[in-house]
Amino acid sequence: MAVHEHPIRGLGIHLPPFGKHRSASASADWAEPRAHTPRAYAFASLRLLTGFVFLWAFIDKTIGFGHATQAGHGWIDWLLTLGLLGIGVALIAGVALRLAALAGAVMMALMWIAEWPPAKHLSDGSPSMSTNPFVDYHVVYAVALIALAAACAGDALGLGRLWARLPFVGRNRWLR
Repeated sequence: MAVHEHPIRGLGIHLPPFGKHRSASASADWAEPRAHTPRAYAFASLRLLTGFVFLWAFIDKTIGFGHATQAGHGWIDWLLTLGLLGIGVALIAGVALRLAALAGAVMMALMWIAEWPPAKHLSDGSPSMSTNPFVDYHVVYAVALIALAAACAGDALGLGRLWARLPFVGRNRWLR
Protein backbone atom coordinates (compact mmCIF):
# COMPACT_ATOMS: atom_id res chain seq x y z
CA MET A 1 0.00 0.00 0.00
CA ALA A 2 1.44 3.35 -1.01
CA VAL A 3 1.56 6.26 1.38
CA HIS A 4 0.82 9.63 -0.11
CA GLU A 5 2.01 12.72 1.63
CA HIS A 6 -0.31 15.65 1.32
CA PRO A 7 0.80 19.17 2.02
CA ILE A 8 -0.66 20.62 5.18
CA ARG A 9 -3.55 22.80 4.25
CA GLY A 10 -3.71 26.14 6.04
CA LEU A 11 -6.69 27.54 7.82
CA GLY A 12 -6.61 30.76 5.84
CA ILE A 13 -5.13 32.69 8.76
CA HIS A 14 -2.07 34.69 7.83
CA LEU A 15 0.01 36.11 10.65
CA PRO A 16 2.44 38.96 10.12
CA PRO A 17 6.04 37.92 9.55
CA PHE A 18 8.07 38.40 12.72
CA GLY A 19 11.78 38.26 13.33
CA LYS A 20 14.92 39.19 11.48
CA HIS A 21 14.32 37.02 8.40
CA ARG A 22 11.20 38.65 7.04
CA SER A 23 11.28 40.13 3.59
CA ALA A 24 10.37 43.70 2.80
CA SER A 25 7.61 42.60 0.44
CA ALA A 26 6.07 40.28 3.05
CA SER A 27 5.90 43.03 5.67
CA ALA A 28 4.55 45.51 3.10
CA ASP A 29 1.83 43.04 2.08
CA TRP A 30 0.79 42.64 5.71
CA ALA A 31 0.81 46.36 6.51
CA GLU A 32 -1.11 47.43 3.41
CA PRO A 33 -4.17 45.22 2.91
CA ARG A 34 -5.94 45.29 -0.41
CA ALA A 35 -8.82 47.76 -0.49
CA HIS A 36 -11.32 45.43 -2.18
CA THR A 37 -11.19 42.21 -0.18
CA PRO A 38 -13.82 40.81 2.20
CA ARG A 39 -11.42 41.48 5.08
CA ALA A 40 -11.08 45.13 4.05
CA TYR A 41 -14.85 45.54 3.83
CA ALA A 42 -15.32 43.84 7.21
CA PHE A 43 -12.86 46.25 8.82
CA ALA A 44 -14.47 49.17 6.99
CA SER A 45 -17.88 48.15 8.33
CA LEU A 46 -16.48 47.93 11.85
CA ARG A 47 -14.84 51.33 11.37
CA LEU A 48 -18.04 52.99 10.16
CA LEU A 49 -20.17 51.49 12.92
CA THR A 50 -17.66 52.40 15.63
CA GLY A 51 -17.38 55.89 14.19
CA PHE A 52 -21.15 56.24 14.38
CA VAL A 53 -21.07 55.18 18.04
CA PHE A 54 -18.62 57.99 18.82
CA LEU A 55 -20.48 60.49 16.66
CA TRP A 56 -23.81 59.61 18.26
CA ALA A 57 -22.29 60.08 21.72
CA PHE A 58 -21.14 63.54 20.58
CA ILE A 59 -24.59 64.45 19.25
CA ASP A 60 -26.31 63.16 22.40
CA LYS A 61 -23.93 65.10 24.67
CA THR A 62 -24.25 68.25 22.58
CA ILE A 63 -28.01 68.35 22.10
CA GLY A 64 -29.02 66.26 25.11
CA PHE A 65 -31.50 63.85 23.54
CA GLY A 66 -31.82 62.16 26.91
CA HIS A 67 -30.31 58.83 25.86
CA ALA A 68 -27.14 59.15 27.94
CA THR A 69 -27.04 62.86 28.73
CA GLN A 70 -29.83 64.88 30.30
CA ALA A 71 -31.07 67.88 28.37
CA GLY A 72 -29.28 71.04 29.42
CA HIS A 73 -26.08 69.30 30.56
CA GLY A 74 -24.56 68.76 27.12
CA TRP A 75 -21.78 71.37 27.14
CA ILE A 76 -20.51 70.75 30.68
CA ASP A 77 -17.71 68.44 29.62
CA TRP A 78 -16.76 70.09 26.32
CA LEU A 79 -13.31 68.49 26.11
CA LEU A 80 -14.84 65.00 26.16
CA THR A 81 -17.44 66.15 23.64
CA LEU A 82 -14.81 67.49 21.24
CA GLY A 83 -12.84 64.25 21.62
CA LEU A 84 -15.92 62.23 20.71
CA LEU A 85 -16.45 64.43 17.65
CA GLY A 86 -12.83 64.16 16.48
CA ILE A 87 -12.68 60.39 16.91
CA GLY A 88 -16.08 59.88 15.27
CA VAL A 89 -15.28 62.05 12.24
CA ALA A 90 -11.83 60.44 11.79
CA LEU A 91 -13.32 56.95 11.92
CA ILE A 92 -16.16 57.68 9.53
CA ALA A 93 -13.86 59.47 7.07
CA GLY A 94 -11.14 56.83 7.44
CA VAL A 95 -8.35 59.35 8.05
CA ALA A 96 -5.82 59.72 10.88
CA LEU A 97 -6.81 56.30 12.21
CA ARG A 98 -3.63 55.85 14.26
CA LEU A 99 -4.24 59.11 16.13
CA ALA A 100 -7.98 58.40 16.48
CA ALA A 101 -7.26 54.87 17.72
CA LEU A 102 -4.81 56.13 20.33
CA ALA A 103 -7.15 58.89 21.52
CA GLY A 104 -10.16 56.57 21.51
CA ALA A 105 -8.35 53.78 23.34
CA VAL A 106 -7.13 56.22 26.01
CA MET A 107 -10.66 57.65 26.32
CA MET A 108 -12.18 54.17 26.64
CA ALA A 109 -9.53 53.14 29.21
CA LEU A 110 -10.24 56.24 31.30
CA MET A 111 -13.98 55.61 31.13
CA TRP A 112 -13.41 51.97 32.13
CA ILE A 113 -11.29 53.08 35.11
CA ALA A 114 -13.93 55.64 36.10
CA GLU A 115 -16.56 52.91 36.31
CA TRP A 116 -14.33 50.44 38.19
CA PRO A 117 -15.43 48.35 39.99
CA PRO A 118 -18.51 47.64 37.91
CA ALA A 119 -21.62 48.14 39.98
CA LYS A 120 -23.96 45.21 40.47
CA HIS A 121 -26.87 47.60 40.98
CA LEU A 122 -27.74 51.01 39.59
CA SER A 123 -28.59 53.98 41.79
CA ASP A 124 -32.30 53.13 41.60
CA GLY A 125 -31.67 49.59 42.88
CA SER A 126 -32.20 47.81 39.56
CA PRO A 127 -29.52 45.34 38.41
CA SER A 128 -26.81 46.84 36.20
CA MET A 129 -26.70 43.75 33.94
CA SER A 130 -22.90 43.79 34.13
CA THR A 131 -21.78 40.22 33.54
CA ASN A 132 -18.01 40.57 33.49
CA PRO A 133 -15.99 42.62 36.00
CA PHE A 134 -12.98 43.04 33.68
CA VAL A 135 -14.01 43.13 30.03
CA ASP A 136 -16.88 45.43 29.20
CA TYR A 137 -17.71 47.45 26.12
CA HIS A 138 -15.01 50.04 26.88
CA VAL A 139 -12.30 47.40 26.56
CA VAL A 140 -13.88 45.95 23.42
CA TYR A 141 -14.05 49.38 21.76
CA ALA A 142 -10.40 50.11 22.70
CA VAL A 143 -9.20 46.86 21.15
CA ALA A 144 -11.40 47.39 18.07
CA LEU A 145 -9.93 50.86 17.55
CA ILE A 146 -6.39 49.52 17.70
CA ALA A 147 -7.28 46.74 15.25
CA LEU A 148 -8.80 49.27 12.84
CA ALA A 149 -5.63 51.37 12.84
CA ALA A 150 -3.39 48.31 12.45
CA ALA A 151 -5.45 47.05 9.49
CA CYS A 152 -5.46 50.41 7.64
CA ALA A 153 -9.25 50.19 7.71
CA GLY A 154 -9.66 53.65 6.20
CA ASP A 155 -8.54 52.46 2.77
CA ALA A 156 -11.82 50.66 1.97
CA LEU A 157 -14.97 52.79 1.95
CA GLY A 158 -12.99 55.74 3.27
CA LEU A 159 -10.49 58.43 2.41
CA GLY A 160 -7.49 56.59 3.85
CA ARG A 161 -5.59 56.15 0.59
CA LEU A 162 -6.04 59.80 -0.38
CA TRP A 163 -5.06 60.84 3.16
CA ALA A 164 -1.88 58.72 2.98
CA ARG A 165 -0.80 60.45 -0.25
CA LEU A 166 -0.76 63.91 1.34
CA PRO A 167 2.81 65.18 1.74
CA PHE A 168 2.59 65.97 5.47
CA VAL A 169 1.11 62.52 6.18
CA GLY A 170 3.89 60.90 4.15
CA ARG A 171 6.48 62.74 6.25
CA ASN A 172 4.66 61.92 9.51
CA ARG A 173 3.61 58.27 9.30
CA TRP A 174 1.93 58.44 12.72
CA LEU A 175 -0.80 60.50 11.06
CA ARG A 176 -1.72 57.58 8.80
